[in-house]
Amino acid sequence: MVPSVRKAFNDAFTEARYQAFLEDLQAPYPGAIEFRIAETPLFVPRDFRDMMINCCEDIIDLVLSPGYMELTARAIPATDHVPGENRHCHMFAFDFGICENEEGKLEPQLIEMQGFPSLYAFEAFYPDVLEQHFDIPKGYSHYFGGLDMRGYLREMKDLLLDGHKPEHVILLEIKPHEQKTRIDFYCTQEYWGIRPVCITDLIQEGKKLYYDRDGVRTPIERIYNRVIFEDLHAQRDNLGPFPDITKELDVEWMPHPNWFYRVSKYTLPLLRNPHVPRTYFLNEVKQVPADLENWVLKPLFSFAGQGVVIDIAPGNIEAIKDPENWILQRKVKYADIIETPDGHAKAEIRMMYIWKEGDARPKLITNLARLSKGKMIGVRYNKDKTWVGGSVAYFES
Repeated sequence: MVPSVRKAFNDAFTEARYQAFLEDLQAPYPGAIEFRIAETPLFVPRDFRDMMINCCEDIIDLVLSPGYMELTARAIPATDHVPGENRHCHMFAFDFGICENEEGKLEPQLIEMQGFPSLYAFEAFYPDVLEQHFDIPKGYSHYFGGLDMRGYLREMKDLLLDGHKPEHVILLEIKPHEQKTRIDFYCTQEYWGIRPVCITDLIQEGKKLYYDRDGVRTPIERIYNRVIFEDLHAQRDNLGPFPDITKELDVEWMPHPNWFYRVSKYTLPLLRNPHVPRTYFLNEVKQVPADLENWVLKPLFSFAGQGVVIDIAPGNIEAIKDPENWILQRKVKYADIIETPDGHAKAEIRMMYIWKEGDARPKLITNLARLSKGKMIGVRYNKDKTWVGGSVAYFES
C-alpha cells in the first residue's frame, strides 16, 4: 500500500530470514501456532488508517447511544443469555477488507465486527519477534495512541485484572490446549499470569466458582471469557458435566458473553457509513435484488465464516427457514494490493479496541491482519499458497 516501503521490504526478504523468524516464533511454545504466518506485514498509509478509525468511531457512537441495548436485545438467543450484563463491552474487533471502489480507489470496507476478545497477547509477542528479523521503517507502528510494547502490556494488565490478583482471574475456554488460537492463551499467561482453564474444570459451589491451581482450590473472581456458545453447543455431548454459565454466578465477566451477540453481524444493518457495505436483515428484504451475484448471505449466529453463501442462487434464499437469523450484505471487491513474489495478495485488517472501567469510551490499541490469495480470507481458501496467513499492519504515524 506504500510502494516504496513495500519494495524495500520485498527486496530485503529472503526465505532464510523468514524461516529463522518462524523458528524464534515457535521456540517458546513449540507446536502452539497451527495457523500459517505470512511472510510479510502490511504497511498502511495515514489516510487509509484514518478512514478505518473514523468508521470504527461511528460504530462506537452507535453502541454508546441510549437506544442501542434495546435495538440489539433480540440479538441474544434466549438459550445463551447470561445474567449480570454490564454496559461495558471490554473488547471490540472491527474487520476491514482493503477494497477497490467503483472509481478504482482503495478504501476500507467493514466485513465483520465482534464484541469479543481477539489475539491481544499474541499481537504483542508476534510483532516483537518479527522486528528482530525484519526492518520496519521509522514512523510506522502496529500500536496506537503512542504506545510501545511496555505501555501496551500495562494497558492490557489494567483491563484484564482490574485490581484482582492474577490467580483469581482465569481465561475460560473449551479445551483450551486444543484450540488453534492457544498461542494467545499461553502468551496471556506469560504476560499477565492469567491461566487458561477448560469449562469442564470449573468447580461450582452455589454461585461461587473455583478451579484447581497447582493443587490448591482457588476462587474465581473474574473470567476473561473466550467461550463461544455455538462451539459449546456443538461439543456439549462430548464434554461431560460442567457448570451452566448461563445461570447467575458470583463472578465478573470480561467481556460479558452477551456482548458477543450484540456487537456482531446483528449490528451491521443498523449502520450507515460509506465504509460499511449495505446490509439488511433477510426477513426485512421485500424484493430480492436482481443482481444476486453482487450480494452475500451470512447467518447471524455463526463464527469463523461458517455458513456464509458467497455465490447466491435464488434457491438459497427460498431454502432459508429462519430469515430473521440471516443478513444479506452487498459484496465488496477486495483489491489485489500486496505485491508478492508469486502474485498479488488481498488483505483484511482487524482494528482492536479495549474499554477499561472508568473510561468514557473504548480506545484503539492494536491490530492484526490476514493475507489471502483465495476467494475468502481463511485457511481453507489458501492451501498450498505462500505470502498468505496471519500478519500485522504497521501504520504510518
